[in-house]
Amino acid sequence: MKAHIMDLSPGDRLESDVFNHFGVLVLQKDKELTNDAIVRLMQHGIDYVDIVPHTPDVQVPVAQGAPEHVQKVKPYFDDAVDGFEAIFLESLSSGTFDERKVDQMLQPMLNQLVVQKDVVSLLLMVNDNDNYTYNHSLQVGMLSYYIASWLGYPKDEANAAGKAGYLIDIGKSMVPQDILHKPGKLTETEFAEIKRHTVYGHDIIMKSTGDELSALVALQHHEREDGSGYPKGLTEHEIHPFAKIAAVADVYSAMTSNRVYQSKRELLSVLRELNSLSFGKLSPEPTQALISHLLPNFIGKRVLLSTGEVGSIIMTNQTDFFRPLIQTDTKFIDLSKEREITIEDVYI
Repeated sequence: MKAHIMDLSPGDRLESDVFNHFGVLVLQKDKELTNDAIVRLMQHGIDYVDIVPHTPDVQVPVAQGAPEHVQKVKPYFDDAVDGFEAIFLESLSSGTFDERKVDQMLQPMLNQLVVQKDVVSLLLMVNDNDNYTYNHSLQVGMLSYYIASWLGYPKDEANAAGKAGYLIDIGKSMVPQDILHKPGKLTETEFAEIKRHTVYGHDIIMKSTGDELSALVALQHHEREDGSGYPKGLTEHEIHPFAKIAAVADVYSAMTSNRVYQSKRELLSVLRELNSLSFGKLSPEPTQALISHLLPNFIGKRVLLSTGEVGSIIMTNQTDFFRPLIQTDTKFIDLSKEREITIEDVYI
């Protein structure tokens, strides 16, 4: 029975040998197909194969929470979120914070990140926390550390980038809370006050720690390559590299988080938007480092599709990195071809 490659299921058995367009044997007759075997056929550009007629009863296991190695990091994440809350409230009341609290909370988490490669699972676990202001600081610190590492910075500098990212929004403690948490559209005056959190953050960090690098990153993390950012409208060569890193982490975290005026967005679609922003707004080097290192982490993740179906990502499409190949319990769906279908959510 001839079957299209997209209609194959694990457990199907080949009725004849399969050769690619160059006459090279890809899979032998009687081979029982696995996910990897089906992906191999796709990679060779094979559209149809002959299979032994039968209807396999395949059940896709449902994952239960984060993998154990990811769960081990959660206590450190919780401490880092609680730690930012503590220094935020301290800054709110006194205009300064105790730098020792930052190091006590942040350094143990950074030490854990060294051995964690599945960053997407970490992000999905972090997103379970609903407190945006404090949770956002954790995500930006974590992603800033990873991006700096991926760009080749040594561990001490990557840690410094992580610390700077963790502190970029400390200046929001000086913004009136009714403005900071306003669910509706901000007035021009209110938005101008929000933008001052960069200057407030710089001043608080300098007063509290004297850490010029972290203070500069807090000041510049909303600057943009084309000069459209704030507070000074700096352009590409005027922005510190760590501020460029923090900007990418900040935008990604903001787009994928629940906020008072915005629901979180699906992670892959945000990566697509970041890719677009890397042409003029965000620095391309840290943006592409984030994208290229996160994309492989999506393989194996469960997804909810706009059709209501639940499946797993099994392969990234080289023609469209952000629209992968999905396996449901009954079929394969190539999102690069099925353009009307979208991913609504990603799960661990």
